[in-house]
Amino acid sequence: MDPETLARAVEAVLFASPEPVPLARLVDLLGPEGADRQAVLEALARLERALAGRAVEVREVAGGYQLRTRPEFAPFLARLEVPRPVRFSRAALETLAIVAYRQPVTRAEVEEVRGVDCGGVLKSLAEKGLVRIVGKKDVPGRPLLYGTTRKFLEVFGLASLADLPSLQEIEELLAQEEKPGDPPGAA
Repeated sequence: MDPETLARAVEAVLFASPEPVPLARLVDLLGPEGADRQAVLEALARLERALAGRAVEVREVAGGYQLRTRPEFAPFLARLEVPRPVRFSRAALETLAIVAYRQPVTRAEVEEVRGVDCGGVLKSLAEKGLVRIVGKKDVPGRPLLYGTTRKFLEVFGLASLADLPSLQEIEELLAQEEKPGDPPGAA
């Protein structure tokens, strides 16, 4: 990998990481592309030079490297409300996936797929603004129908529901992750 491309790869890793990335981890991440410790250090230096005079800089903190805003911009950032990243339990992710792929869907339909009660999880997802009630099903009892929201698209970086991977694509990805000799699902 040429030095400029390596510097951009380092920048991408640092930008995407919520915490400082140790040098050894950078080498591990970029090593398959031919980057050794010295090449990564040179890429960090190249990135520092490229960011000179910009609002962000490469800082060595907490045993790793991180992109940070320069201190002189702290007054502006103090006025910014930074949302905390959304964390999901496995139950929430499973429920959200079912709603996303089968919407509009009732609670009973979600529970049929998951095999467990989902009322609390659906309520939590609704409180977070990721699912909403989109109507009532035209069957006895008129159960509520759930669907995803614009915030769901935003959180998962999707322009529309059409951007969701197909179930076939997911199966192919899972098959690629399973290593020969591993039991199914051990990836």
